[in-house]
Amino acid sequence: MALDFTFSPSPTRRRSLPSPAARPYVPLFSHHSLSTHLRISHLITRKIKLGNFNWSPTKPSPEKRKPPPRSVHVRALNPSLPIISPSDNWGTWTALFAAGAFGIWSEKTKIGSTLSGALVSTLVGLAASNVGLIACEAPAYQVVLEFLLPLAVPLLLFRADMRHVIQSTGTLLLAFLIGSVATTIGTLVAFFLVPMRSLGQDSWKIAAALMGRHIGGAVNYVAIADALGVSSSVLAAGLAADNVICAVYFTTLFALAANVPPEREPRPSDGVVNVESNGGNKLPVLESATALAVSFAICKAGAFLTKYLGVQGGSLPAITAIVVVLATTFPKQFSHLAPGGEAMALILMQIFFAVVGASGSIWNVISTAPSIFLFALVQIAVHLAVILGVGKLYGLELKLLLLASNANVGGPTTACGMATAKGWSSLVVPSILAGIFGIAIATFLGIGFGVKVFKYM
Repeated sequence: MALDFTFSPSPTRRRSLPSPAARPYVPLFSHHSLSTHLRISHLITRKIKLGNFNWSPTKPSPEKRKPPPRSVHVRALNPSLPIISPSDNWGTWTALFAAGAFGIWSEKTKIGSTLSGALVSTLVGLAASNVGLIACEAPAYQVVLEFLLPLAVPLLLFRADMRHVIQSTGTLLLAFLIGSVATTIGTLVAFFLVPMRSLGQDSWKIAAALMGRHIGGAVNYVAIADALGVSSSVLAAGLAADNVICAVYFTTLFALAANVPPEREPRPSDGVVNVESNGGNKLPVLESATALAVSFAICKAGAFLTKYLGVQGGSLPAITAIVVVLATTFPKQFSHLAPGGEAMALILMQIFFAVVGASGSIWNVISTAPSIFLFALVQIAVHLAVILGVGKLYGLELKLLLLASNANVGGPTTACGMATAKGWSSLVVPSILAGIFGIAIATFLGIGFGVKVFKYM
């Protein structure tokens, strides 16, 4: 479209348009105007389809522009936010102690004694975090893992006089050792059949941690995972999956022991004082305070040695080694502190199990733990088959094999609960000692097999 422009010679260079009569005739739809019209129409149509049409033929002045409509924000409830905020320390600690106390109380019931208070506290914590009552991550959880859990280890092992354990447990110790070998074989078979390749480098580490878990207990699981550097998500998912397996397994053990009768006359406990028989369930204040102070000192020594020697992976193995050496060297002094120490250790461990459950997200377990779940299932199945088969060859009683297997998989608390529930009173204290022996050795066995064997499979 051609337009004729003439300029006046005035210095202001004003533009003068030709008169309508002097303008040349331009068709309404010339080649240039038609193409321009089509391009504009295409742009308008495209913007309308995209929903961002904001075109007007004349751009209004800034004074006439209307302000954008004021948006109204409506605050809605977010189901992902817990009722008790992670920063609410009082609320979080209240929930953890309540879950731990409920787990201890549940052992007085038939279901709780079958599953164990530790598993009940774990399931309560898991339910509380996944329904939105408490958070899956909170500063209080780190306090439990970094301070309360190491503090509970010496309190648990004040009776870990290796000479006395070997002399007192008798045939049950042999059954326990067979169960430990059965766990090792089960771990090798499970890692060969279910290598858990989706976990990457965490696969062999979690296999070693579960091996220690099913020789000693959950304390060994955390210690091995911490020493080998297992990621926090895999650690929580693995323990959550293993808790489900343990619940089914403990039920299976009670079913296998259904036809084993209780003992008619309870025999004495060979001079070993049970935790609940000292002073009519009264907590000795002086011994408890002393045990707590000694436990703090042992934790300090373990942390110092770990840092001084440059050992990577936490101080739990060093703390375990120190308390076992001291309990074996000074058995009289440490056995005197054991009742009060074990009572406080029970409370701390219940809080730890509540934290384990609260840290486990169900969605994380579903996405991460299927392979761990299958691994633990194969591991426990092989363990049970080996311990029952080898024990039968050695002519051991069924109740000894079942109790030893319980001490392997669950630890001293679940083994003691099973012996008490079934009326095997002469095996209550030996089962505790066998479980303590497992806790004392499981961390080192798990780390050794993990670094030397599983890493290269």
